[in-house]
Amino acid sequence: MNLVIDIGNTFTKLALFQNAEMIAFSQVLATDFNGINQFCKSNPAITHAIISAVKTYPAETEIYLKLNYSTLFFSHLTPLPIQNSYLSPETLGEDRLAAAVAAHQLFPHQPVLIVDAGTAITFDLVNENGEYMGGGISPGIRTRYKALHEFTSKLPFVDFIDTTPLIGKDTIASIQSGVLNGVIAEVDGIIMQYQGIYPDIQIILTGGDHYYFDKRLKIKTFAAPNLVLEGLNRILNFNLETH
Repeated sequence: MNLVIDIGNTFTKLALFQNAEMIAFSQVLATDFNGINQFCKSNPAITHAIISAVKTYPAETEIYLKLNYSTLFFSHLTPLPIQNSYLSPETLGEDRLAAAVAAHQLFPHQPVLIVDAGTAITFDLVNENGEYMGGGISPGIRTRYKALHEFTSKLPFVDFIDTTPLIGKDTIASIQSGVLNGVIAEVDGIIMQYQGIYPDIQIILTGGDHYYFDKRLKIKTFAAPNLVLEGLNRILNFNLETH
């Protein structure tokens, strides 16, 4: 079985795959080696592993993986089942590339736009030929709340909520309206620009905040909350098959 580890800005996601099927999942804080260790020890059938990280992680994690499994440490140099046409591949987030691999596997004959909503909101395009083209990066919902609080002298920090009126009648409601209604309008607008170029494009939503956009966007989307994990598993299997 395959162990897949995705270390993000805030959380580490761990998954156990049998072929292409995810059969176990856990989430711990990004730097929590004990949580990773516990998940691994509870799944003794693991033989291979892949790890992707957008930040530095504890050295003991790397040591543990090397000692116990045949491990692929994912980077921009890792062979892929798609073509990467990004002009600076060494700066491309590994999570974005893994999501692109999974998206092409889901829709192999269509252009696909991945909207990954988390600490940042990323837009990533894979064309119908399986070529990763690039995309865009924008602040995520919580990042917008935090920026308003930290870069102004009086605006409070506002917690994330699911709904908000258009017209905020106090400061907190105004911040919620600006951030939440604004981010929906932004994502809708960007998707429509992509549709103008690729009329048959498929839109995939993923990331920790994907549920907020799922029912609010004007455009029909396909929700795949575990897209990055599925992409990492596909990359691991591809390398096992070809090497």
